[in-house]
Amino acid sequence: MRTIKQDIKEGTYKKVYLLYGTEGYLKKLYRDKLKQGVLAGSDTINFSRFEGKGIDEKEIIHIGQTLPFFADHRLVLIENSGWFKTANTFSDSIKDLPDSTVLVFCEDEVDKRSRLYKAVKECGYICEFTAMDTRDLKIFAASLLKADGKKITDATMEYFLEKVGTDMANIRTELEKISSYTGKRDVVTKEDVDAICTGQLTGQIFKLMDQIALQNPKNALALYYDLLLLREKPLSILFLMLRQFNFLLQVKLLSSEGKTNQEIAKIAGIMPFLVGKYLTQAKAFSVEVLKEAVQFSVCTETQIKSGQLNEQIGVELMLIELSNLAGKK
Repeated sequence: MRTIKQDIKEGTYKKVYLLYGTEGYLKKLYRDKLKQGVLAGSDTINFSRFEGKGIDEKEIIHIGQTLPFFADHRLVLIENSGWFKTANTFSDSIKDLPDSTVLVFCEDEVDKRSRLYKAVKECGYICEFTAMDTRDLKIFAASLLKADGKKITDATMEYFLEKVGTDMANIRTELEKISSYTGKRDVVTKEDVDAICTGQLTGQIFKLMDQIALQNPKNALALYYDLLLLREKPLSILFLMLRQFNFLLQVKLLSSEGKTNQEIAKIAGIMPFLVGKYLTQAKAFSVEVLKEAVQFSVCTETQIKSGQLNEQIGVELMLIELSNLAGKK
């Protein structure tokens, strides 16, 4: 990201940029920064955008070889093309484009072994945008609040992130709501977070898992029906439960090996401040039960996807079975 910022500041651009990864907010942010910098306020006559599969390579080459009209650069933006995962000949054309043309690719996934990836690496710049760690998410959120004249304690910040998740676009939206809600007050409290922020699906899954651990299928089903009323899909709920059981199994095993919370977070791929919560929840299950729960969840998912089970009923039956399973030692 520093490289892109420096290029924009100096007005000297690479022939091609590849922005890819799972963090959509940052990817779009730097896509827009590049667009604004390269075009330098010129109108759309020097800007072309293509999206999706079926993009005509010849058209891209033709536009790319056209000199900009009364401007220093021409920008060609290509999004979600899938070219970095399929065979194509576009890599042969990149080097022949004039220096006045800047290509920007925005992709979700790439194959680093592809010819196109290697060509971009050779004559351009590649930036992977992955989910931020806890420290950077806190800095990001705090900077947004600071811009609105707000402060927040570290404990409240962790509570906020636990409630809204790690998606940066969603964090920005929720903080805008909090800033409006608090008005002239400069300190954001836990009560503000509870009053304004809608708990994300992952947060509700924590509560659902607690009810399973307590062997309370009635409450687990009640939470499930609440999620359905919010138009959450049964398979999405099942997927997150399966992921949760996987996390619980990992943290339980890693903890038994003497790993620290920081080590567990890094190995399991979860935010450090959530490790304690996972460990607490994992105490309600034996390793054997967690393994059984993972297997049962996978089996249920397979039956639903193969048409053997209705998805809503399938998840209902799974919740009941898992609540019974939790009592086993």
